[in-house]
Amino acid sequence: SRCTEDGCPHKKFFHTRFLMRMRLTPDCSKMLISTSSGYLLILHDLDLNKSLEVGSYPILRARRTTASSDITSSGSSGPRAVGSPCHQNDSGLLSEKHMSRSSQREGGSPRNSLEVLTPEVPGERDRGNCITSLQLHPKGWATLLRCSSNTDDQEWTCVYEFQEGAPVRPVSPRCSLRLTHCIEEANVGRGYIKELCFSPDGRMISSPHGFGIRLLGFDAHCSELVDCLPKEASPLKEIRSLYSHNDVVLTTKFSPTHCQIASGCLSGRVSLYQPKF
Repeated sequence: SRCTEDGCPHKKFFHTRFLMRMRLTPDCSKMLISTSSGYLLILHDLDLNKSLEVGSYPILRARRTTASSDITSSGSSGPRAVGSPCHQNDSGLLSEKHMSRSSQREGGSPRNSLEVLTPEVPGERDRGNCITSLQLHPKGWATLLRCSSNTDDQEWTCVYEFQEGAPVRPVSPRCSLRLTHCIEEANVGRGYIKELCFSPDGRMISSPHGFGIRLLGFDAHCSELVDCLPKEASPLKEIRSLYSHNDVVLTTKFSPTHCQIASGCLSGRVSLYQPKF
């Protein structure tokens, strides 16, 4: 009812370069943004009524595993689009001034405080990675990432648990995500984005794997994440593999209302799966 001849009125809330995916937690308290330069941004205590100007938002917590020179370098190409293979060498997102300021701030978090993370990904210590897919656990317990190396020779699916509360050392920025589970992917169809997803109850993950999909669990019994949290990152368990395509699978999705999974491949074919009881 607010549309006009000039289109629907809108207000810019937040802007960042190299954006790949954005998700809201189920309670809408956090906004997560992934980028093609390997950064994950988390806006805490989200308030959409408060506009954010670039460079003025409070950056209270930050954790990065790359050197300072990587933060300020300029990129040579843009992010990948679904169905469009390309390689990129993106830059970081924030200036050195902002990063240093984040490590000096203490105290409680104001609305829309920004956390900048470089998520830990196995095998990607030095080469950097692109966060191509981002999903959230239906109960808000964790985030699910699909990452590929900048050279497109490795792909990983990773689960990160949300950690709340104050930092262990108040003088240091804390990381609100902890890697709990991961698994290496087939890396077939290099350069294309593969979209994965949680099941509606959050017990399983469906992930594109070559010419099919894999159903993954936190353990072999498809237990709840909170019931099998490891002290250190553990491999996801393969529950079942399903192969029915003649081309690389790029997306998969659980039905929110039926016991059914869909998968779509590069050539445009969509397959539906139902369990046999």
